[in-house]
Amino acid sequence: MTASRFFPTKHPCAGIRRALAGLALSVASVGVFAADLTVSAAASLTNAFNEIGPAFEAANPGTKVQFNFAASGALLQQIAKGAPVDVFASADQETMNQAEQQQLVKPATRANFVSNSLVVIVPLDAASVPKTLADLRVPAVKRVAIGVPASVPVGRYTKAVLERANLWPAIEAKMIGAQSVRQALDYVARGEVDAGFVYGTDAAVMPGKVKIAFTVPTDAPLLYPIAPIAASGNSAAAQKFVAYVTSPEGQAVLAKYGFGKP
Repeated sequence: MTASRFFPTKHPCAGIRRALAGLALSVASVGVFAADLTVSAAASLTNAFNEIGPAFEAANPGTKVQFNFAASGALLQQIAKGAPVDVFASADQETMNQAEQQQLVKPATRANFVSNSLVVIVPLDAASVPKTLADLRVPAVKRVAIGVPASVPVGRYTKAVLERANLWPAIEAKMIGAQSVRQALDYVARGEVDAGFVYGTDAAVMPGKVKIAFTVPTDAPLLYPIAPIAASGNSAAAQKFVAYVTSPEGQAVLAKYGFGKP
């Protein structure tokens, strides 16, 4: 509670009135804080969710959305340790499955809301552009940005694809580990690596610094799930946010940033 100063007055009730006014202000502040909604979302959703947030607030007066963007695995660890989160949006099914297994989300409340693609990008001024996964083995490609598979979904997808192509040992030797897909994107944009694995939507964020070398085929669609956190202190608003993301309005924003339908 904000501390207030007492000013002597000739009117004995003035101090009481000020105290009551301060209490009312504090109660109002608590009410605003209680309406806040914290959404932990995969880093690749940053741009799209930053646009969805104000639109959701406009449709739900009194609710303020706060976002926490990072690799899905890191977000899950935070939630498991008790971070005050109301909604979790993951870039892969495995991480959300782990959240479900830990009873952090309820199976019936999760929903797939977008799809994405896996691509290999290179710096915009790259002299040589690989056309296939096998091309990443050539000596000219010395460093490849890959999300850490243990915690970054795009890294997990990348490792699986390279293992199926019998290329993981060769490419892993060139791997520069990234803590999120956006960090992998930054490595390529700054020319610190020769190539990197990111989502198609991330490549579109920096068209003036990176270019897509090729799209990587995957066995299954890359689907993003979203769910309210079971222990949310604002479950009604959490459910409304999930509903908004899956609504035509939310889907239109996501499509604007390159995400596909689930």
